[in-house]
Amino acid sequence: MGQGERYVGIDVAKGWLDVATWPASASLRVGNDAKGVAQLVEELLESAPRAVVLEASGGLEALVASELQAAGLAVAVVNPRQVREFARSLGRLAKTDRLDALVLAQFAQSAHSNGRLQPLALPDQAQLELKALVARRRQLIGFLVAETNRRERAPKVVRKSIVQSIKGLKKALAEVEQQLREVVQRAPAQQAKAALMTAVPGVGPQLSVTLLAELPELGRLGRREIAALVGVAPHAHESGRFKGRRTIWGGRARVRTMLYMAALSAVRHNPVLRARYQALLDRGKAKKLALVACMRKLLVMLNAILRDQRPWNPLHALDFQHSR
Repeated sequence: MGQGERYVGIDVAKGWLDVATWPASASLRVGNDAKGVAQLVEELLESAPRAVVLEASGGLEALVASELQAAGLAVAVVNPRQVREFARSLGRLAKTDRLDALVLAQFAQSAHSNGRLQPLALPDQAQLELKALVARRRQLIGFLVAETNRRERAPKVVRKSIVQSIKGLKKALAEVEQQLREVVQRAPAQQAKAALMTAVPGVGPQLSVTLLAELPELGRLGRREIAALVGVAPHAHESGRFKGRRTIWGGRARVRTMLYMAALSAVRHNPVLRARYQALLDRGKAKKLALVACMRKLLVMLNAILRDQRPWNPLHALDFQHSR
């Protein structure tokens, strides 16, 4: 790869990495292992690209993303849906690993030139552990719900086995919950953030550790950016005289799910959100719409609290609402 201002896209597979540059349209394939990543790092350090973009691929991108970031390259891990929509806008309907890498490189140029490329921040060990434990807790809860539902209609001959499985899952879930608490306690920075968040009425330990694990940007972005990142910012749907309903979509679904559960509690126990929720209902808004508005408000408040390192105070609610 030669010198020049260029952008790199990397399509990630389990066994290999397809690499493309734009506008040079050069391509390269290396193994998705330590040897292949080391070769890629050496190649990219020579060409010094403006940005390197990868799609989130269920963790398969973790090795190459962390190694490139540690080497000092500007790396971004993006939502695959964004890239597919971008590809359609270019009229690229064919899909191969090489073409996907090229589209990623073009996306990198477009997003970087428009200031929409969010560089990857290398997580610390505590965040990595929290993310793994939160994912495991989510799996165990899913298994537990499935076994509980199965028990209700199971024949007597297998019911004892299901009951034993439920007991084992509850024990495993309790152990994971304990590990989550220990990880937070061992990391002073994470512990301080958790303390600030759980002081807000309606925010419990489950939401706080989910935000610590899945939303490290909290406290570092503006209110509009953080709402869009999570997917609680309403998108307009208008054309000419047509005024459609605004909807939310995209973003981090797992964070949004936990935020929804927290908002159900917060509109009862948090005086600021309770007043906001009731005011929207009094204006004739649907309950679901009012709840989504409270989810957004709760997220914005937490973002401002962590950014300013200022403990929760209901008298500061307007400051949180109008914070940048």
